[in-house]
Amino acid sequence: MIPVPSQVRIWLAVGRTDMRRGMQGLALQVQETLGRDPHAGDLYVFRGRSGNLIKIIWHDGLGMSLYAKRLEKGRFLWPSPADGTVSISPAQLAYMLDGIDWRNPRHTFRPPPSARAEFFL
Repeated sequence: MIPVPSQVRIWLAVGRTDMRRGMQGLALQVQETLGRDPHAGDLYVFRGRSGNLIKIIWHDGLGMSLYAKRLEKGRFLWPSPADGTVSISPAQLAYMLDGIDWRNPRHTFRPPPSARAEFFL
């Protein structure tokens, strides 16, 4: 997991991004498309056309970092380009990186109560 401080803003670059781009190309896209400063300390998330790869750039004050994650199965859920600029919380980013629907997280499995738990109730 990326060590994201709680005060860092996380921005999704809605739409598709050319995943052949590196740090400089993605930072340029932040400036041109989002109209933001990539060196301000915010975290920017990009998704490619296939939807199974995301790249994240972050300037932590010392230097620029590039993170990438590819899902073996499934796709990262992504807002449509009509949504404009989207900001998410660090918890929503953690859900996204795990392949969970970050817009409406919910448990899909609830373990049955054990005999020991019933004893204490």
